[in-house]
Amino acid sequence: MTRTGIIGLSEGNGHPFSFSAIINGYVGSGLVEAGWAGIHDYLSRRHPADFGVGNLRVTHAWTQSEAITTALCHAASIPHGVSSPEAMLGEIDAVIIARDDAESHLHLARPFLEAGLPVFIDKPLTLNQHELQAFSPYLESGRLMSCSAMRYAVELDELRYRLNDHGRLSLVRGTVINGWEKYGIHLLEAILSLLPSRPVSVEPLSLGHESVLIRLADDTPIIIDALGDSPVIFELDVIGKKKVTHHTISDNFSMFRRALWVFSRMIETGTPGIAPDATRDTIRTLMAGSQALREGRKCYLDAL
Repeated sequence: MTRTGIIGLSEGNGHPFSFSAIINGYVGSGLVEAGWAGIHDYLSRRHPADFGVGNLRVTHAWTQSEAITTALCHAASIPHGVSSPEAMLGEIDAVIIARDDAESHLHLARPFLEAGLPVFIDKPLTLNQHELQAFSPYLESGRLMSCSAMRYAVELDELRYRLNDHGRLSLVRGTVINGWEKYGIHLLEAILSLLPSRPVSVEPLSLGHESVLIRLADDTPIIIDALGDSPVIFELDVIGKKKVTHHTISDNFSMFRRALWVFSRMIETGTPGIAPDATRDTIRTLMAGSQALREGRKCYLDAL
C-alpha cells in the first residue's frame, strides 16, 4: 500500500473529495453533507469495480479548516486528519496537493519534495517562471507530476489515435468556462497532448472574454476561449483539410482516475508520468497567455 496524503482546499474546487473518493471509495451521505452533491452524483453512477487506483490509499488529510478536514475524512474513509501538512512527514509515502491556487503550490510541496516523496500537484502547477525553474528538477527526476486531468479525457481517445484522419489542421479551438489562468489549462492540456508540434507564441483576441491565439512551431493555430461566468462548457473542435470533429468533455471520473493512475505508475517506476518538457510547455503557454491578455500584445514563450 502506498500511504498517500491529500492536501486541500481551494474555493470551488472539490478535488480533495473527488480524488480521495476515487482512490478510497466514498460515503455518499458524507459527500452530500459536505456540500459536494455534484461529485456524489457522478460517483454514484459508477460500478464499485471502478474505484481504487493501483496501490494508492489515502491515509492522511489536511485542509485549512478542521471541520472540512473532518468532513473529508468521513466522506472518503480517510483514517487520519492532521493539524498541519508537515505532520504527514514520516507517515506517508506520497502526497497529492489538490488545490488549484497556484501561488500556494511551491510552499506546500517543498517539504515533501525535499524529503524525497512523490508529489502530485493539481493544475496549474505555477504561474511564475522562477517557481517553474524550482520545480523542474523534480519533474525531471520523476518525483513530481502536475496536470489537468483533461489530458486524459476519454472523449478524446478516438482523436488521439485517429488525428491524422483530419489531414493538415486549419484550426483547433477549445472553449471553457471561467478565466484563463485557472481554466485555460484544461484545454491546453487536452490540445497540446494531442499535437506533435510545440507552442511558440500567444496573442490576445478581442472577443469580449479572455481569448487567445496560440501558434505552434508548425504554424498550427489554436484558439482557446475562456468565457468567464457561463454555463458549464468544455468543448474542443478540430478542423482539418479532410475531416472536422467536435468533442464535448464531461466524464470527470474517468479523466481523474486516469491521471491518478499515471501518478501511481510514476511512484512505482520512478520515471516521469508526463514528459517534463510537455509540462513546462503547458505552463509557459499559460504564463504567456496571461501576459498577452494583461499587456494586449503577442508574447513569445522563449522570451519568458
